Amino acid sequence: MKTEKHWERIGLKPHHGIALPLSALRTKKSCGIGEFSDLIPLIDWCKNLGFDCLQLLPLMDTGDDASPYNPISSCALDPIYLSLADLPGAHFLNLDELKTFTKLPRVAIRELKHVKLEWLYRYFKQAFEAVSQEKSYLLFVESHPWLLPYALFKAYKDEYGGKNWRDWPLEMQSYDEALIESKRESIDFHSFLQYFCYQQLGRVKEYAASRHVFLKGDVPILLSPDSADVWADKNLFILDLAAGAPPDYYNKEGQKWGFPLFNWDAMRRTGFAWWRRRLDAASHLFHIYRIDHVVGFFRIWAIPEASKPAEGHFVPENRDLWAGQGKELLEMMIDASPLLPMAEDLGTIPPEVYPILKELGICGTKVIRWTRYDDQKTYIPYSDYEPFSMTTVSTHDADTLSGWWKRYPDEAHAFSHFKGWTYQPELSREKIFEILRDSHHTPSYFHINLLQEYLALFPELVWANPDEERINVPGALLPNNWTYRFKPYVEEIVSHQGLAEKMRRLLTR
Repeated sequence: MKTEKHWERIGLKPHHGIALPLSALRTKKSCGIGEFSDLIPLIDWCKNLGFDCLQLLPLMDTGDDASPYNPISSCALDPIYLSLADLPGAHFLNLDELKTFTKLPRVAIRELKHVKLEWLYRYFKQAFEAVSQEKSYLLFVESHPWLLPYALFKAYKDEYGGKNWRDWPLEMQSYDEALIESKRESIDFHSFLQYFCYQQLGRVKEYAASRHVFLKGDVPILLSPDSADVWADKNLFILDLAAGAPPDYYNKEGQKWGFPLFNWDAMRRTGFAWWRRRLDAASHLFHIYRIDHVVGFFRIWAIPEASKPAEGHFVPENRDLWAGQGKELLEMMIDASPLLPMAEDLGTIPPEVYPILKELGICGTKVIRWTRYDDQKTYIPYSDYEPFSMTTVSTHDADTLSGWWKRYPDEAHAFSHFKGWTYQPELSREKIFEILRDSHHTPSYFHINLLQEYLALFPELVWANPDEERINVPGALLPNNWTYRFKPYVEEIVSHQGLAEKMRRLLTR
């Protein structure tokens, strides 16, 4: 098994955890959005419950986009997650304006980012001179080769009002080290922010390890076309094709995501240096990582720039090449990092993908309500789940259990039959508890659910409308996408004795 050493660090045994977008958290000291240090009490909470995994949605810098799956850097963290109260010497700056954002029922990401960056710039002006002399800062800048191109890209973004790099003056449309000094202050500012981002999240990882809790990150397979990586290394990407998905049962027109494709031949010629650098950065922050859209490493739906999704084609076009390419790339990723990879293998997946994941020791994903036989009418018994998998009841792109039950009564009828229940139009909390307990007792090595699925066991911990508990509706530009916030503060979650008791009971039969 290619991942044998990776599993030695984690343990080839059942693991239980919660998943969440960091942005959805709020504590009494955070400023408008979940911050890195807000994870500390959740780590302690998980440990006390007998859970040993905390999974996060992507944390990369996404610029003005609220979606964490549209990063403008493969390595840079989003400074919106910095824990301001934990920055050294930050007491001299007022946090009251930022704390007002914390009281809102949803996260005002774009507005908050603008205000928070202004605050951080004032802090930078006060603190940079001293920080820039520290050995740890100098080592950080020296040891992260992605940092300078990213910081220069951000400097130009600031100068040109956030415009796409294709709309900058021609001489700025490519990375040139000779231009660094002309933007020194802005480069120092963005490097300064990344230093503290890595420092704070790195400390969270270390704390999690001390509590024997694994931090699981998320590596989106693709990047924004308007990203520092594409701007600085255009030869590594295919820019006249956009990634997407062909028409299927759920999307009759198909999907066009707009991300450029990887130029795998160009990456091979560098020994996949770009991917190795990316995974090296992730290894400083996490113990495990989720491979987003793993089927895209085998083949990906490519759409010409001016075409509709249905007019695309798979790359490679020759199906005989899919298995070999997927295995090659996954083995490269395993070799590049000590992190244990886990795969998101949902949707329409060619059958040749599954045996390769199993051969390599990479867990796939089993969403209970979608794990059915090919006729889509009968649910697969839990006992038939592949151990190299992660069982869950939902994803960030789907309704919660309560929302699904309400929105898809035909599926709820079928699931009731599977469970031997009499169908009821409302999913009771007793049945939510039973489904959650089921999810923790399949043969899978991992059992991880979104935090709000557990909170739904108590009405005071969730929003009254189950639709308000959904994180994202894919393929739709909706104002509520990615603005979800947990109703209770973290302090209320971790002190709720009824919730703690039920979550401990989920792990017992």
